[in-house]
Amino acid sequence: MNAIHVTNLTKVFRVMQKEPGMGGAVKALFVPKYVPKVAVDQVSFDVQTGEMVGYIGLNGAGKSTTIKMLSGILVPTSGEVQVLGRDPYRERVANAREIGVVFGQRTQMWWDLAFIESLNLIGRIYDIQPARYKELLDRFAKELEINELLNIPIRNMSLGQRMRAELVATLIHEPRVTYLDEPTIGLDLIVKERIREFIKEENHNSGNTIILTTHDLGDIEELCSRVIIIDKGKLIYDGSINKIKARFGKVREVIFEVPHPPEILDLPAGAEILSQEANRLILRFDKSVITASQVVSTIMNQIEVNDFSLSEPNLATVIKHIYKGELNGQED
Repeated sequence: MNAIHVTNLTKVFRVMQKEPGMGGAVKALFVPKYVPKVAVDQVSFDVQTGEMVGYIGLNGAGKSTTIKMLSGILVPTSGEVQVLGRDPYRERVANAREIGVVFGQRTQMWWDLAFIESLNLIGRIYDIQPARYKELLDRFAKELEINELLNIPIRNMSLGQRMRAELVATLIHEPRVTYLDEPTIGLDLIVKERIREFIKEENHNSGNTIILTTHDLGDIEELCSRVIIIDKGKLIYDGSINKIKARFGKVREVIFEVPHPPEILDLPAGAEILSQEANRLILRFDKSVITASQVVSTIMNQIEVNDFSLSEPNLATVIKHIYKGELNGQED
C-alpha cells in the first residue's frame, strides 16, 4: 500500500525581476515585473507504507519545496499529492496529526522554554494519552540519551543536542509518515551515528514511512535501500541505492602532497593516476580491489610524501554521471 502518491507535482513561484540602480528599485515598486521560477517540475513517485527513501539533490534542486508540499505548507501549482489518502493542503489538520517533520536548520519547539516543557505542550496539542506519552519519552530518552537535556532551554543546546531533541519532538505523537530534512547537518561523527541508528530502529520497529533529504551520501548508504534524485526541479533517478554504490561507492581518490613530481611509479592493481602536478599527485582506486592503506603504503615506499588525504565521491559527481547515462543498463 502506498503511503505517499505523487503525480506530475509542479511548483512555480513568481519572482520579482528588478532592474539595477535606484531607478530600477522605484520602477519595481510601482510597476513590478514578475518572472516564473520553476522549483519542482512534473515530479512523480510513490512511497510504500514503512519504506525509507532518500530524496536527494544539490542546493536549489527542489527538495525542501517538495517536502513543504507533502506536508501541506505549500500548495502545488499543478499535479496531485496524496499522503495517507489525503490532500495535504486541503486537509491540513488531519494531515498534520499523522505526519512529523524535522527541518535541520529550524526548530519546532519554543526557544526559551526548557525542552521538557516544549514536549509537554506538544503532548497536549496532539492529545497523547499520559501513560503512552511517558512510555515513549522513557524509550526516546534511553535511545537518544536526552535525560540530561530535559530541563535545558532549546536556545542553550548545542546543534547535536538540539537535533536529538527535534527527533523526539517530531516522533512523540507517533506519526505514520515522517519527513527528515537534513537531520544530521553539521553534526560530529559520534552524534551522527547515534541519530542514524535511532532513525533505523524507529523505521524498523514502528513501520514509520520516512523520506530523508540530505547532502550526506553516508546517511543514504546507511539508512535507505532506494533513492530519488532531483536536479533543477526534475526527477533524474528513482531506484536502488545499490546501483549507485556499485558504480560510484567503490571508487575513491587519494591525494598526495609531494615535494617534487615522481618520474616513474609502480602502481598497485586497481589504482590509476588521475592527475599529476608539480607538487600534487591524485590517484583513483577501486576499494573492492585494493584498500586505501595499501595504496598509500605502496606509493610512500616509492616516493617522499609530505601529506595525503582521502576523497569520498560527492553528490555533484554522482549527478553528473547520471546525466551521462552511466547507470543505464546496470542491475540492481
